[in-house]
Amino acid sequence: MIRFKTEICSAALAVVMLSGCATKVTRVTSDSTIDLTGKWNDTDSRLVAEEMVKDALAGAWYAKYIVEKRAPTVVVSEIKNKSHEHISTETFINDIQRALTNSGKVEFVANKTERNQLREEKADQSTHASVGSRKDAGEESGAELMMIGEMNTIVDQDGGKAVVFYQVNLELVNVETHKKLWIGDKKIKKFVERSETKF
Repeated sequence: MIRFKTEICSAALAVVMLSGCATKVTRVTSDSTIDLTGKWNDTDSRLVAEEMVKDALAGAWYAKYIVEKRAPTVVVSEIKNKSHEHISTETFINDIQRALTNSGKVEFVANKTERNQLREEKADQSTHASVGSRKDAGEESGAELMMIGEMNTIVDQDGGKAVVFYQVNLELVNVETHKKLWIGDKKIKKFVERSETKF
């Protein structure tokens, strides 16, 4: 009898332990703001991209293209991550490209990686596609302007408390003349409290 009760207690304890380890998932909207760690996240990426693109397109340099009644061709190049965190700069670049494209004020050309993929496709077509459907090399549209930049952080920490300061710097540069047409920055400051001390 005692052994039977012990087995029941053990089984009940195992159920409680397993239920405590269960994973719970709640679906949220993709644009909702959720800060779990205080680190750079998807909301930071999206908002910074949108605000900086809005500022860039409001710059005096754009007046030239309004007069000429044409949209400038832009390529977004490398955004260097010089912060203390692992940040997916590709996600940030995609957010910039989307904000620029949705503005309707610029035209995009493929970036370096994408151009290499397209050139491989054209090389393949030159051998395998019919003459009427193949796309020729040497017909690419060159970018007039290139957007470049970097991401930096400063961390001021005392025990489990820290102020994390992010600064994103972007520049719009004329590809031919190398003149910088626009320089912008966006700053984000977060106060983070953790039970652990490592940031």
